Amino acid sequence: MQNHWEKVYQRNAPDELGWYEKIPEPSLNLIRECKLKTDSAILLAGAGTTNLIDALLEEGYTNIIANDISSTAIAKQKERLGDQGMENIRWIVDDLTNPGLLDSLDQIDLWHDRAVLHFFIEKDLQENYFNLLRKLLRSGGYVIIAAFSLEGAEKCSGLPVRRYNSQMISENLGRSFELIDSFDYIHRMPNGEDRKYVYTCFQKKADPL
Repeated sequence: MQNHWEKVYQRNAPDELGWYEKIPEPSLNLIRECKLKTDSAILLAGAGTTNLIDALLEEGYTNIIANDISSTAIAKQKERLGDQGMENIRWIVDDLTNPGLLDSLDQIDLWHDRAVLHFFIEKDLQENYFNLLRKLLRSGGYVIIAAFSLEGAEKCSGLPVRRYNSQMISENLGRSFELIDSFDYIHRMPNGEDRKYVYTCFQKKADPL
């Protein structure tokens, strides 16, 4: 999996990738709904070369953790940002389904994943992903997951995907998570094709006293 994504980011400019967003408005709107403090720990799971980092810096967030399995993606992201907000970003090259660094993080306030979960088609990889999420997210924290909807594409970047609706994501998260918001969204790719997504936002219920 890592070799695949290294090649993808080596061969393509960020704005040529199918998931490229000039302005990640759906994610930003959901993050605003969470009403986080600017020093909240925000993990961008599978951040790639997303412009969401720029948007979060512009909104004053100071504790961003950018993760990707591809060191090439992280290197391109650092190069593009230059000195902009570097003191407010931690960079972690790691596998969400077999973490070597992520699982030692302090607890986070927001887990954000746009278009990563759906690549984990094997059950054990899905379980590893959600186990890491549950471990890292503090009580009262938020989860934003966007994935291909049930009517979405069956493949992306040459790989098969697992498609979701909000109920399926909820069942994977478990009973300790409450759905806050969910909506369908059509993403227009740089090549002009459309991709159907479902966006979800959950809150981890507070631990009982």
